[in-house]
Amino acid sequence: MSTTSEPGLRVPRPTRPEAVGAGYPFSAVLGMADMRLALLLNAVNPAIGGVLVRGEKGTAKSTAVRALAALLPPVDRVTGCRFACDPDAPDPRCPDGPHPAVPAAERRPAALVELPVGAAEDRVVGSLDLERALADGVRAYEPGLLAAAHRGVLYVDEVNLLHDHLVDLLLDAAAMGRCHVEREGVSVSHAARFLLVGTMNPEEGELRPQLLDRFGLTVEVAASRDPAVRVEVVRRRLDADADPAGFAARWAGEDAAVARQVADARARLDQVVLTDAALRQIAEVCAAFDVDGMRADIVTARAAVAHAAWQGRDRVTADDVRVAARLALPHRRRRDPFDTPGLDEQRLDEALDRAQDEHLGSPDDDTGADDGSDGGTGPDDGPDGGTGPDGGTGPDGGPDGGAPADAPRSDGDTGFVDPTGRAPDQSTAQPPEPGSPGPDDSPRDPRPVAAPQHGLRARLFTAPGIGEGVPGRRSRARTGRGRTTGARVPASRPGALHLPATVRAAAPHQVVRGRAKGPLRLRPIDVREAVREGREGNLVLFVVDASGSMGARHRMSAVKGAVLALLTDAYQRRDKVAVVAFRGAGAQVLLPATASVLAASTRLAELPTGGRTPLAEGLLAAAELLRVERLRDPRRRPLTLIVTDGRATAGADPLPRAARAAAVLRATGAPCVVVDCESGPVRLDLARRLANQLAAAHHPLPTVTTTPLAALATAGFGAQRSVV
Repeated sequence: MSTTSEPGLRVPRPTRPEAVGAGYPFSAVLGMADMRLALLLNAVNPAIGGVLVRGEKGTAKSTAVRALAALLPPVDRVTGCRFACDPDAPDPRCPDGPHPAVPAAERRPAALVELPVGAAEDRVVGSLDLERALADGVRAYEPGLLAAAHRGVLYVDEVNLLHDHLVDLLLDAAAMGRCHVEREGVSVSHAARFLLVGTMNPEEGELRPQLLDRFGLTVEVAASRDPAVRVEVVRRRLDADADPAGFAARWAGEDAAVARQVADARARLDQVVLTDAALRQIAEVCAAFDVDGMRADIVTARAAVAHAAWQGRDRVTADDVRVAARLALPHRRRRDPFDTPGLDEQRLDEALDRAQDEHLGSPDDDTGADDGSDGGTGPDDGPDGGTGPDGGTGPDGGPDGGAPADAPRSDGDTGFVDPTGRAPDQSTAQPPEPGSPGPDDSPRDPRPVAAPQHGLRARLFTAPGIGEGVPGRRSRARTGRGRTTGARVPASRPGALHLPATVRAAAPHQVVRGRAKGPLRLRPIDVREAVREGREGNLVLFVVDASGSMGARHRMSAVKGAVLALLTDAYQRRDKVAVVAFRGAGAQVLLPATASVLAASTRLAELPTGGRTPLAEGLLAAAELLRVERLRDPRRRPLTLIVTDGRATAGADPLPRAARAAAVLRATGAPCVVVDCESGPVRLDLARRLANQLAAAHHPLPTVTTTPLAALATAGFGAQRSVV
């Protein structure tokens, strides 16, 4: 039975499970030209360093990546080799080697290996084969996912949620082309060349700049706001669900053309000439955007060469450099976690023109040749510029799926577009105005609060005791990484093997097991795993007093500056953050627990101020949020930072109610820190009293942040800033 919502659009029945084998075709992905181009350039030259696809949920990120693997040429490998060695050039250091001079070969499709977010390190890089070690007494290596992905695609969905040390491992292997394993008595090195693709939703948290820089290219994707495009996306998705095999067959010709183009571009790659003039353009562009290091220049050069090969040219042009810069530089110009990735295309064009004027001489230079390239499309028979099955200008540009000329360019057809928009430049905010604290019932001040001073560093606050949360950089915890502090019997599959403890457990039983000489006789009950102590990430809950009792605008500016410094610290230490604000008659959860400090800073910048001080409501809202988050993520320990002057003026009996609310928050067991914002010659010490009620640490606002010595030297020794 089927239902019809409008003429010509049939909502299909659920597909039979056995019919789901056909994947969604790469050529059928509508729009997203920058994403598809970045994937294809890496398919042409994996040395570019992979692709990071950033975007909102439901934008076909995973669909496009999985479809890409089907377009890659099949690979020949040595028969029986677990590391997919090329029979024409076997790896001399292959753990399964040495291979014969003329080994037997077998052909297989390019591998697509998906790395789950919860994968352990030994599953990624491989580890000691415990079964063989215990059964046969031999030291054998069990390959991991990096070995399985060799000469294929390694796909990491939600890469921003992956543990940092695993991301480091992936990027190191992708950069070096080899995986080195030194663990549990195993010393192995094997080839690991793969196309690394990561996808992420920035709402769930950002990658550190060091990790962002290791990805070769990055693209932003967002769903089109053009109704015609959205209708076509839904139509194709429903057609694919109704008949996966038939839908794939209709696009098989387009996919085959793209596959041939990738193979041709790979064969042409070594013949493409990168002229000195093009190199100077690349250097000029990277210098103009003030990127750190030289990786940006190298990646841009490789991407420009790959784009020239993709376009069928034998030398790099200015268009190739422009396309490569659009994909290689946006994520490398970030200076702090509150910067959104993006690239000013006018500035890019000016840098290219300046390099051409200074170094290339005449406008007839071959790097500026007019070959019809628009910098973002393939040749006439490619997926981004060819003729699609519907008679249009390609699967994206047909009359039934193309966006009108005046539609928002949310799919990146002609240039990099930041779909989420840039956070307001707080440097343009109005300067603080002197004044005295207003009354508690003062109206909301509609003007933006002054921007916090840059260069502040947050004091380190930690949760007491030793936790067992996710790896991070804040509080002490037992994690999979860090210094070894002991051994224990594993509850399930053992993690890192503790060899001395395993030997000690097995030694008393050797006579009973009949060992006279030879290898130690081990049993599974002897295995001990290492207990390691490192650092964990916490849930840092900010409870911010935004009432009129916080006083003049310059004091609220100082508060926001301190909170932003603490947010930056939370970002660097891989914490989750949440924000609760209270003012007027109640409290509001501005931001539920999230790993995105950018979202937290945006909500903080938009925080209205004024009104009475409902301190009790703020503390109760914090207690409720902690209760919910403990159910969602019981291993992540919280740390509550209450930013207030301690006054309570809203409702009946405000101070006694605040004391009872403090008792409720204290009963949660979550450690608290009270940041005292009281200032002026007359002090009531209400924040210190609140800290005593919460059994919390008490810190005056000026001691929460420190000013680096470099900033003091710039401002002069007369700066009125506390340094702790």
